[in-house]
Amino acid sequence: MSRKVSENAHINVARSAARLFLERGVAGTSGDDIAEAAGISRRTLWRYFRTKESCIEPLFALTSQRFADKLAKWPLDMSVERFLEITYDFSKIDAHEIEDGRLVVHLIARLEEEPALLEPFFMATRTTELTMARVIAFRLDMSPTDFEVRLCAATVVAAMRIIDETISRAAVKYGQIPTVAETNDRLAQAIRRASTLPFCDPVTPRPS
Repeated sequence: MSRKVSENAHINVARSAARLFLERGVAGTSGDDIAEAAGISRRTLWRYFRTKESCIEPLFALTSQRFADKLAKWPLDMSVERFLEITYDFSKIDAHEIEDGRLVVHLIARLEEEPALLEPFFMATRTTELTMARVIAFRLDMSPTDFEVRLCAATVVAAMRIIDETISRAAVKYGQIPTVAETNDRLAQAIRRASTLPFCDPVTPRPS
């Protein structure tokens, strides 16, 4: 099995598991249910996943990786507000990413009732944290392994996680759905307030 096919198979399982968890709950979903929904054998499922809860890891990971990829393209001469405005222009985001985002929002909204989903969720945030450290370091001409950079990245990603949880719960449980502009504004404010280093504003490009 090629790497691309394997990645597609993993995300297909994750999407199937996410839909089942949202429909039936984690306790009401078995590994057999996930395998059947994903169109694979039970043996194949357990070859690639340790537990039924871990089946959603690829979905959280893909969402984090997509954001990490966007972060890596943040221009030095652009503020965090402008970066988020351009990045989350939904007219330029494909249908798969939007649907994956919808599934993740609903999963995040269920974290309090489904604590078994916390581990795969927190594991995925590690990808974002590592990328954030590289972005901060690049913008400030520092090393991503510097303690101050790592601390800043950790606090910023934690703030982003809290915003994700707050907005997801409000949207799913209470129908309080913010506009994209409102979401971007809340996220930008959280990043600025959590930042321990001045990386949110435009940075003068260094001579090459």
